[in-house]
Amino acid sequence: MSRLTGRVALVTGGGKGIGRGISRLFAREGATVLVADVDAEAGRTTADELAELGTPGEFVHTDVTDKASVVAAVARAVEGHGRIDVLVNNAIKLSPNVLLEDKTDEMLESLMRSGLKATWWAMQAAFPTMREQGRGRVVNMYSIDAEAAAWLRADYIASKQAILGLTRSAAVEWARYGITVNAIAPAAAGSVFEEYARQDPGFVEMSASIKPLGRVGYPEPDIAPVAVFLASDDASYVTGEVIHVDGGLHLPRYNNKPAGL
Repeated sequence: MSRLTGRVALVTGGGKGIGRGISRLFAREGATVLVADVDAEAGRTTADELAELGTPGEFVHTDVTDKASVVAAVARAVEGHGRIDVLVNNAIKLSPNVLLEDKTDEMLESLMRSGLKATWWAMQAAFPTMREQGRGRVVNMYSIDAEAAAWLRADYIASKQAILGLTRSAAVEWARYGITVNAIAPAAAGSVFEEYARQDPGFVEMSASIKPLGRVGYPEPDIAPVAVFLASDDASYVTGEVIHVDGGLHLPRYNNKPAGL
């Protein structure tokens, strides 16, 4: 468990859900992890856990809707540790699940800021150091929702599709500096999943049943190992890819049309 020894990683939304799982496994693999999260309690708790798992963690209060906050988080890694090897753009601020015609400009702008723009800002901020190092790993979060054309998430899907385009463009342009840029499309029991499960007692069973593997995925054992792979030397020849980590859900897709429509 030492594929990331000596590496410095910044994980946005690293305090909860999928981000927490990635932060924890990165630490187990030897990385120094900066847990960037707007939720101070969750961020500090996760950062404190990391020392017990292998490498001390560090909490960085980060609001991904604010460019200065995102840039400052990257600067904290570089100034505090002299480098940034891995950037995981995981955080996003969701909007209410309503039909496209009921989505507001404010909802769209919030999704674009916390999704596309935050990813853009963090990548641009990390680029000079990664270029100087002659290597870097960027892992962005995509979504099967964009492929399944999910209902009630038009703004979220627009942001995720834009992130996919950014991922591929950066992969081409930054390859000459030894920087790889890839995306993960996860389906796991993260923060949103847990909220749905609380609201609907049958949600967990339903979610498992529509996946070919027949079970729910979890952040640390199922999603995080793929992030470790992409962050490690094992993936040095992989760039511009989307890896679906969803128990096969992307194969048949799914239909989430609301009842009554």
